[in-house]
Amino acid sequence: MNGSLAAVARNTEVLTPLGQEMVAELQVDATVAFGELTITCHRDRIIEVLTSLRDRFGFQQLMDVCGVDYPDRAERFDVVYHLLSLTRNARIRVKVTTDEVQAVPSAIPVYPSAGWFEREAFDMYGMLFSGHPDLRRMLTDYGFQGHPLRKDFPMTGYVEVRYDEEQKRVVYEPVKLTQEFRNFDFLSPWEGAEYPAPVLPGDEKAAGSAGTPSGGKA
Repeated sequence: MNGSLAAVARNTEVLTPLGQEMVAELQVDATVAFGELTITCHRDRIIEVLTSLRDRFGFQQLMDVCGVDYPDRAERFDVVYHLLSLTRNARIRVKVTTDEVQAVPSAIPVYPSAGWFEREAFDMYGMLFSGHPDLRRMLTDYGFQGHPLRKDFPMTGYVEVRYDEEQKRVVYEPVKLTQEFRNFDFLSPWEGAEYPAPVLPGDEKAAGSAGTPSGGKA
């Protein structure tokens, strides 16, 4: 028994009858987490698996295509498909792995809504989807450098944007941090920080006695 079939055998005992049927027919790895079935297949089989889940098992809707980044792995990305069956009132998660070079076949022929999700995954992670008719950035600018949801992408980004009064246009410049360290006030909001008084107009009233207007005579 190979590794894939062994994993199937280990997990079938915790699956529902529907899960057992799907795993046995599709010959995929399976796990159950948080009450939902997750199946894992090779990226070259994703169209076959998605088509079977839609036509054979009634998962009519693709709810999302998202990604997970594991930089230390050879194939650093998980491409994750979330499917919903309205007739069965059930959900299933399908995973494939890939890297920055190997393309995953686009799921648009099976679920047309995958077009938007795959564009987002390409923009945020740099995942490639072969057969996609319009694979370009969707959330970031066309000249944006890098992919923001990768674990190795810096929190500051690579460039900053500002409007230049002299050039009368938006310009892109390398990120420049004005200070290396910042001082923060970590006091409890119930205690508050001590500032020179008065801070706001009207605060001077607090200097008077309780119940006595500021400047009045006791």
